[in-house]
Amino acid sequence: MTAWIRGKKILLRPMTEKDTENIVRWRNEAFVRENFIYQKPFTAEGHKHWAETMVNTGRAVQFIICTQEEKPVGSVYLRDIDRTHNKAEYGIFIGEEEALSKGYGSETAELMIRYAFEELQLHKLYLRVLAGNERAKKSYEHAGFVQEGYFRDDVLLPGGYQDVIFMGILNEIKSE
Repeated sequence: MTAWIRGKKILLRPMTEKDTENIVRWRNEAFVRENFIYQKPFTAEGHKHWAETMVNTGRAVQFIICTQEEKPVGSVYLRDIDRTHNKAEYGIFIGEEEALSKGYGSETAELMIRYAFEELQLHKLYLRVLAGNERAKKSYEHAGFVQEGYFRDDVLLPGGYQDVIFMGILNEIKSE
């Protein structure tokens, strides 16, 4: 099992089955859900299926973002880990509203990028973000992600079609 990752403001600990209730609650919060491409109601059964088919098989790694006092405030994950091309998709959400704008997301990104490149030996991380999510785009750019593509009317969400931005970051230290 992966060890805890310690930062200055936060701790990342491996997700367990006990985190299901928090993850379901967080993902169903309007301020979280409206910024995700997948906006359908999140269920415990769906999360357990994710854990069984993605996390337990090594196709994903997921951590719980905790304060230094070990209070869970969100989650971060690498999904669709591709060992052929050494890449994965990055995803994050802060689920506790009082934890927003405290730098937790920025520090989480730094820690996860280091984990992906140093521990998992990945070459690239990528992500998809709704074009209107300025807060997330700025955070990703601060972490070193750059825009690689802009897809107009890419997803149909409540309210109509939305544009999606693809961003990526390369492991510049390791060359193959």
